[in-house]
Amino acid sequence: AAGIAWTLFYDTIYAHQDKEDDVLIGVKSTARLFGAATGKWLARFLVATVGLMTLAVLVALLPAAGPLKLGLALLAPWAMGWHLLWQMNRLDIDDPANCLRLFRANRDTGLVAALFLAAAALL
Repeated sequence: AAGIAWTLFYDTIYAHQDKEDDVLIGVKSTARLFGAATGKWLARFLVATVGLMTLAVLVALLPAAGPLKLGLALLAPWAMGWHLLWQMNRLDIDDPANCLRLFRANRDTGLVAALFLAAAALL
């Protein structure tokens, strides 16, 4: 479920880069659906992503994991959330180049989470 929320987050950013074309050909994108309220929707997707990923980590590691392993694993959703917030603060939905750059930044979002989870797994 966290993956779905994250996908909605970055796909909405991606959709804003060609929203004018979507109007011309009749594509019903999240960019068109959310419009000026995109920021509010991205915030909801961010909270859902971090919350659901945190829940997944807790369910997977409790009660067997020690505090260090659990703490390190819980840094994954926290760091991911900060990276998503960074994207939201830099987003200009009317600048296609900005939207594409931030969409591509989600590679780093996933990498950050994966590194913390991998480090926790190695403990």
